Amino acid sequence: MAFAIRDLSVLAYANGFTLWHHRLGGDTLADVAKDSYFADASDMMAVGDIVMVSGLTGCRMLCVAAADAGNVQCAPVG
Repeated sequence: MAFAIRDLSVLAYANGFTLWHHRLGGDTLADVAKDSYFADASDMMAVGDIVMVSGLTGCRMLCVAAADAGNVQCAPVG
């Protein structure tokens, strides 16, 4: 499956930082690890944002390392 923006929500926002939650639905943690998985949300995400990802195959926290027009790169936290 592909990223669905309806499964992305804001948990907290302050001082230019956003904490996101993304429900995987049918995707796996390996899908989320691919470059530009969150590309459709590139206009909303910023470098330093944190994305909490959860689904049937587990959960993960990601840090947005790059975000610009049509591109979002994430790295695992810790």
